[in-house]
Amino acid sequence: MIHEEDVLGKAYDARLMRRLLRYLRPYRLQVAGASAAIIAHSGLELVPPLLTKTVIDRYIPAGDLSGLGGVAVLYLLTLCGSFALEYVQTTTMQMIGQRIMLDLRMQIYGRLQRLDLRFYDRNPVGRLMTRLTTDVDALNELFTSGVVAVFGDLFTLIGIMAVLIWMDWRLAAIAFSVLPLIALLTQWFRVNVRESYRTVRVWIARINAFLQERITGMATVHLFRREARDFAAFEAINGRHRDANVRSIFFYAIFYPAIELVSALASALILWFGGLWVMQESLSLGSLVAFLLYAQRFFRPISDMSEKFNVLQGAMASSERIFVLLDTHVAIESPPQFRAPERPGPIAFEHVTFAYIDGEPVLRDVSFRIEPGERVGIVGATGAGKTTLVNLLLRYYDVQQGRITVDGIDIREMDPGRLRGLFGLVLQDVHLFSGTVASNVRLGNDAIDDAAVRAAIEAVHADGFVNALPRGIETPVVERGATLSVGQKQMLSFARALAFDRPVLILDEATSSVDTETELLLRDAVRVIMQGRTTIAIAHRLSTLQGLDRILVFHKGQLREAGTHQALLAARGIYHRLYQLQFQRDAPVGVPSKPATSTA
Repeated sequence: MIHEEDVLGKAYDARLMRRLLRYLRPYRLQVAGASAAIIAHSGLELVPPLLTKTVIDRYIPAGDLSGLGGVAVLYLLTLCGSFALEYVQTTTMQMIGQRIMLDLRMQIYGRLQRLDLRFYDRNPVGRLMTRLTTDVDALNELFTSGVVAVFGDLFTLIGIMAVLIWMDWRLAAIAFSVLPLIALLTQWFRVNVRESYRTVRVWIARINAFLQERITGMATVHLFRREARDFAAFEAINGRHRDANVRSIFFYAIFYPAIELVSALASALILWFGGLWVMQESLSLGSLVAFLLYAQRFFRPISDMSEKFNVLQGAMASSERIFVLLDTHVAIESPPQFRAPERPGPIAFEHVTFAYIDGEPVLRDVSFRIEPGERVGIVGATGAGKTTLVNLLLRYYDVQQGRITVDGIDIREMDPGRLRGLFGLVLQDVHLFSGTVASNVRLGNDAIDDAAVRAAIEAVHADGFVNALPRGIETPVVERGATLSVGQKQMLSFARALAFDRPVLILDEATSSVDTETELLLRDAVRVIMQGRTTIAIAHRLSTLQGLDRILVFHKGQLREAGTHQALLAARGIYHRLYQLQFQRDAPVGVPSKPATSTA
């Protein structure tokens, strides 16, 4: 995440701005109304100094109280109108900003749901979270206080300049004489704040990365007693972030008082020359007062637009990162004319070769066939490609060579959603969502009612602990199921697979992380779930595969052996060696182990 934050890109990119403005199109009527309101508000801002000039030059010298009262009422109406217009503009743009944020987040989340797992292998979760939160918030600030408000500032500046020239071009020239100073200050502010803004973003990115990593791994931090060292590291990063913010505050602290100083200089020049001309009767006193009021209003939009440069800068950087994500190619998509198997037929791998990294194949020319209702085990050393088979079968990744078929249909010709709807998957690492026990079993499938949830829980022997929970299946489950044991979470995973009743069951090391007692219960649950289903079981514990119809043995990405448990032991090959090693490993301490025989 850090390397992306280091580069801000252009302060203004016309291509990105055009794309951003497309998000305003659905709300163009509201934007038009807000624009009209802010322009009208800017016009009303020009009225009070003119009313002041009229009162001083006309009604006060003449002692006209009725005229003075009329101007006072008009002045009050102008202030009320200005308030109403600013309320309309602010409320409308804030509502538009919130709706655009909703649209953007839904679009980004929709894209994230469509991207394949290869994308998530390369992109940390923290970076993707930043896109959905911080970057979208930066665009919201652009839409609510940047795009439309700039037009109001520009209109105010142009209007004041026009009125000043119309009233007295000589005094207007004096007022404008300080503009070069304003330009120099603004350029200095923009250059330094741009660099300061970049530095702040770099350090906040590093804070986020540090916190995400340490909080996720807090158990390891405590185990190895790294609290003091990590605290010191965080203190250093946080200190650098503080220093970067203090530096940015310095530029703001210089810029705004400098603008006020230049404004005071302009007012002093107006008073000096204007007062001289009033004494010479070549300028009215009301005009001089109006000039002073306009001069104070003239510099406010300039400082506002300078501050909006930061908003624009952040929006350009955030939009570029968001659009890179939105433009990421979706590798796994449904074909325009997809096919669907008429039945859950045979599954076949035909000369499949696959590599996560080019030039480093994980599977090499793998071919095998699984018949409907067949129970097949897959074994092999770590890195043999067992889990990769599942990833390819579910089309989380596409094969580079060969093909995978279901009932004779290439899975690349099928809709991914329908393909995955054929499989029930039980993993070693169970992911539970915040919600309840029941919601984690049905996972949003309303067709699975509470009775079906309870039946699935009872079938996998999870009713013992579920019934002991305070509210049964309605007991809340916290994030990642942190309040449940590994075995309890695994039982709920089996219940989930049974409740969805898919024709093909995949078990990927489903019982490797549980205790012996829980494993015995889960083995019985596996027998229940496997009935009438095609089953693919990946396991390190070979004892869990002995009753299966066939076992496939993988070694270094190749299918090296296939057969029943007894036949593979008799062949005295890779499977026989794996079984011997596991038999010796699992033997009780102090008891000599005997090598397995072919009749084991």
